[in-house]
Amino acid sequence: MPILPSERDPRLITVRRGGTLTDEHHRMLAEWAALCAEHVLHLFERERPDDTRPRDAIAVGRAWIRGEVRMREAHRTSFVANAAGRGLPDPARFAALAAGQAVAVAHVAAHDLGAAAYAIRAATAAAAAGDAEAARLRERDWQRERIPAELRELVLDDQRRRSAICWNVFDD
Repeated sequence: MPILPSERDPRLITVRRGGTLTDEHHRMLAEWAALCAEHVLHLFERERPDDTRPRDAIAVGRAWIRGEVRMREAHRTSFVANAAGRGLPDPARFAALAAGQAVAVAHVAAHDLGAAAYAIRAATAAAAAGDAEAARLRERDWQRERIPAELRELVLDDQRRRSAICWNVFDD
């Protein structure tokens, strides 16, 4: 199931590509996505303590934010992080996918919700039986507390608009 909409929101397209998203706001979305992925990274590392691919991907995303890495390198790194999750139990797999989505924000800003959605799925999958819904809400609320203030309304609106293609993890 795709996490990107078929029709792209111009608010999540950079100005130079015909949208309204500034470079500064693009970097802020990338940092928020990195925080979301990093928050559940332990679920991957518990399963594969010697595999640094998802952690490295988050670091590459942050290097892109600082202007030290080109977008193409960050984009390629997303595939490496995604591959790290193949064949793993859901909590670890979703945590790796969250890292892959986070670094992919350099390429397409709308991947920010992918990082958040996969992080919520990781936390939910790791929850004890009967605690999945509470875990989903805890993770979603933790993420929402960290949305940059100037982007809060944009991200919350995007969550409402795309929740259905993001497994409804953002629903209230």
